Amino acid sequence: MLTASVVLFNTSKNQIDSLFKSVVASGCVRIFYVIDNSPNDKWRILEKEYANAARNSKTEIRYIHNENLGYGASHNLAMEEAVEQGADYHLILNPDIYFGAEVLPELIRFMDENKDTAYVLPRVEYPDGGLQYLCKLLPTPADLIFRRFLPKSWGRKRDNRYCLKMSGYDKVMNPPCLSGCFMFMRLATLQENDIFFDDGYFMYCEDFDLIRRLHRVAKTLYYPGVKIVHDHARESYRSRTMLIVHIKSAVRYFNKWGWVFDRERGEMNRKILREIGL
Repeated sequence: MLTASVVLFNTSKNQIDSLFKSVVASGCVRIFYVIDNSPNDKWRILEKEYANAARNSKTEIRYIHNENLGYGASHNLAMEEAVEQGADYHLILNPDIYFGAEVLPELIRFMDENKDTAYVLPRVEYPDGGLQYLCKLLPTPADLIFRRFLPKSWGRKRDNRYCLKMSGYDKVMNPPCLSGCFMFMRLATLQENDIFFDDGYFMYCEDFDLIRRLHRVAKTLYYPGVKIVHDHARESYRSRTMLIVHIKSAVRYFNKWGWVFDRERGEMNRKILREIGL
């Protein structure tokens, strides 16, 4: 049983349509949790708009209009209910994602065959077909500062290493840090180890935090056998408000795990670098 969730906040109808069509066309999502943190509940209409298509694919659309608790806390609501419903896997989606009907059945097959895996991320591309480098080392403060505030040419070598670009992104690998734009997870691992989002993060870095904790107890894999499209807007690069939110989340992350001294970070990073031959 596969469940999925998306968090909306003043999301455009074009994005919603692309995502909903992808989920419904897959034919294997039993409950699709739509957590709407927008000021009003105008997207409640989605339950009726997609009712026929959802019925044909045996997908229940569960709309929840909620106060804006933040990204991770909102998805926790869906995951906790998914556990109660007996779901095997849960998929966390950004609203700017779309994919072919073959993707989710293949990821279910892959996870069924890899019982030691708690998380899988497929190949992620931009709408123009360009590859997104979303497998990473656990970040140091310098990694994030170089990426965000300094000219690309100054930190290109460091950034290439941080994003594991030399791996080629053409084979399965087990990084300790991956993007949270499309999180396909084994719920039993989350439940048994009490690993859910830390709702102290409002937005940003909550995915790094969760996947790091998952990586302690299971594999967190990149699997290039299928691909999805991520029409990434990079809001924190365009909005001063979102930049401040991003910085606050990064401060919380490093306060929690360590700024300079983080032994586990070093061990996990050295392990994946060895595995990919760097």
